[in-house]
Amino acid sequence: MDRIYKSPVLLFFISILSVGSFSQEWKNINLEVYEIKYTNQDSGYINEYFEFIQKGIKSTEIFFEEPFNQRFDIYIHPDRDSLDKQWQTDWQMPEFKSECWMVASGVSTRMDILSPAIWDEQACEHSYDNKIKTQNLITHELVHVYHGQRNISPDFFETYGINWFIEGLATFVSGQCDSTRIADVKNAMNRGVAPQSLDDFWSGNLRYGLSGTMVMYIEHKYGKNKIIESLKYNRLEDILELLAVSETTLINGWKNYLSNYK
Repeated sequence: MDRIYKSPVLLFFISILSVGSFSQEWKNINLEVYEIKYTNQDSGYINEYFEFIQKGIKSTEIFFEEPFNQRFDIYIHPDRDSLDKQWQTDWQMPEFKSECWMVASGVSTRMDILSPAIWDEQACEHSYDNKIKTQNLITHELVHVYHGQRNISPDFFETYGINWFIEGLATFVSGQCDSTRIADVKNAMNRGVAPQSLDDFWSGNLRYGLSGTMVMYIEHKYGKNKIIESLKYNRLEDILELLAVSETTLINGWKNYLSNYK
């Protein structure tokens, strides 16, 4: 999902904190790789959530060709107040109130998500009834967890110029870089409003499509192994050096690739 980044790269990722401190009565399912924590409100949905999570983990590991390398927790928050309190503490922003489209986040050790069953009541742009998009969103956050487990900055707080890669990777691997997003980006290119710098890829209404198609292009041009090698880097310079390309050349190659994409 979208992220709020702290300076110098405003990140919408979270650090570790016991949600139990918010006086929630948590139940748990303890598995080999992860632990699901939820409240009684979601007891009737937990089997469905489990299926989404399992599919997300499987597709993430298939793409990257290796399993998650450490355990992590998944907190299913019963309401937005619970989620906001978590983020307020993690970001040291006691007055923070999330916008309605903010429903989840992920770092190396945990994923937090607003109960999907109440998205229609307490969220916008998301509906639990749309099972494909629900699956893709959960997978998106699991990709962030996987990425964090291999990145120099596991919580992504110390990253420089790669917000497009962090979000584009999760968008591409999760299946959110779909035909609609690709078409929207191509239309923007045809109007002459394509971004000229990678920083601008993660901005505006097309940020998911822009960033996702850039990662899609990188896989096409340089191969999946280069994407996997890039997981550890927290600086744009390191990724460009790995690809042996300049920022301008990378963007021009992306434009040409997308212009001819069918």
